Amino acid sequence: MSTPLPSSGREAAQIIEQLKGFASGDPRFKEGRSWSLSYYLDEDLEQFQAQAYQAFAGANGLNPSAFKSLKRFENDIIAITAALLHGPAQTCGVMTSGGTESCLLAVKTYRDLAAATRRVKKPEMIIPSTAHVAWFKASEYFGVKIRLLPLNAELRADVTQLEALINSHTVMILGSAPEYPHGTIDPIEAMGEIAHRRGVPLHVDACVGGFILPFMEMNGRALPRWDYRVRGVTSISADLHKYGFATKGASTITYRSMDYLRHQMFVQQDWSGGVFASPALLGTRPGGAYAAAWATLQYFGEAGYRELAARTSEAVDQLCAGIGQIDGLKLLATPQGPLLAYGASDPQVNIYAVGDQMDAKGWNVNRLQNPDGLHAMVTAQHLAVVPTYLADLREAVAAVRADPELAQKGSAATYGMLSHVPLRGMVKRRVLDIFSAMYAPGGGELDLAAGAAHAPDEPGEAHAATPMLERLMMKYVRWKSRRQ
Repeated sequence: MSTPLPSSGREAAQIIEQLKGFASGDPRFKEGRSWSLSYYLDEDLEQFQAQAYQAFAGANGLNPSAFKSLKRFENDIIAITAALLHGPAQTCGVMTSGGTESCLLAVKTYRDLAAATRRVKKPEMIIPSTAHVAWFKASEYFGVKIRLLPLNAELRADVTQLEALINSHTVMILGSAPEYPHGTIDPIEAMGEIAHRRGVPLHVDACVGGFILPFMEMNGRALPRWDYRVRGVTSISADLHKYGFATKGASTITYRSMDYLRHQMFVQQDWSGGVFASPALLGTRPGGAYAAAWATLQYFGEAGYRELAARTSEAVDQLCAGIGQIDGLKLLATPQGPLLAYGASDPQVNIYAVGDQMDAKGWNVNRLQNPDGLHAMVTAQHLAVVPTYLADLREAVAAVRADPELAQKGSAATYGMLSHVPLRGMVKRRVLDIFSAMYAPGGGELDLAAGAAHAPDEPGEAHAATPMLERLMMKYVRWKSRRQ
């Protein structure tokens, strides 16, 4: 139920208490129960960041010549990032609001670069099938056609098929370090050699890995080269608010030189409000995010980030070993960073039903498809809860094996249908219906068990008279009968 605008102002303490109450149903990320979305370490860091953020909460990064403090923060952050990524002296870049903005900017930049230098009018980009969904969003927003690079048996981009996908319309190639679904690093060195030889920019999406892979390598972890040390890599995106542990709203995109970055920038010289220039997608950019990100980098330093990386690596290793010892489960790929994914090795174990059991035990677990699996984005905080997680996971698998009907209940049934119905356009339309309902007047709540969204005061009548799962099944059956 929405909260109306009060006729007069309320007491500050009362408002704060109400705010805290709204979070009662949110993921328990401060207890290490969430495996995505939030990167939390402890209250001391959170309080420190709040002070840094508050000190510049009213500052605006829109005009770098006005708030010179914010440009100082950005300059330092980009220089630190470039050094971590082994960038040459000419490396330049900007802060962004998050990984999605960084990815969108890369596509816009390379589209415009190709138009200016090669007169490309029908731009295309080559991305692995495991590329983050932000790249598909960028394709839709900026009109850049996607050519998908398939995966090899290790769930990494199959570089042997890359060259055949390059043509005169190709404006960029993408590799991930690591890719989000399975935690593998694409073969950036091999991709870079092809990109360099063919004269096509190669962007590395290190939104996840940019602020942990360098420290894992410093700690002695064997990793393939993926950054500016690779000839052919022309830009890298790296999120500060992931493994940099900055507050939300802080990412970076860097380029090997200004020859690329200048095509990211927007200038309108004839606006009646004056000449306007912007380096990224946003106009107003909150100063608090700059200050908190800068402060966080200073707070940890190299030694602090190395210690966090060591704890994260230990947690990943323990999880991989533990999952391997649970009958019915298997890792989907060998993780090379802080992410991992696992699925069922036994057809009697429905992995989505296992996910439902883990949710019921208080864990916030993400689902994967193609192949079906569960996902974990591991942080240093999770090291303390790994034994409990593995014990609950073992119990969850046993419960699913003992009761096969669990695969036909709750969100397991919905996820199973959404993943396996071959009519992907039909699935897209149904999901769009559900998602739209969440943003209808009054706001709806997503109910995966029913496969629908409904307003809080209307339990299902408005948008889910018939569960989405049943409607999808009926449409699929009708479609299949027509095909036979």
